[in-house]
Amino acid sequence: MAEGEGLVSVDYEVSGKVQGVFFRKYTQGEAKRLGLVGWVQNTSHGTVQGQIQGPTARVRELQEWLRKIGSPQSRISRAEFSNEKAIAALEHKDFQILK
Repeated sequence: MAEGEGLVSVDYEVSGKVQGVFFRKYTQGEAKRLGLVGWVQNTSHGTVQGQIQGPTARVRELQEWLRKIGSPQSRISRAEFSNEKAIAALEHKDFQILK
């Protein structure tokens, strides 16, 4: 981690064609590639939501991925981020797919 770069936690919700297209699996893979922790799950109203934690720059990379890329068959219409806060330590051990 770069000197002076703190950890952040941010919640997210992604809308569009994001269920039934392996969105959660690809999100988990991208988060792990970036060394981030948190979780992802489908919602009952057709979106995907979760939480990301890690170094600020890496979290920004995943936010951009959630906004613009997603899984190959997904069609993202909107990605919303909320409850961003600085954290002293990671609150998750890894990045999980929740059912």
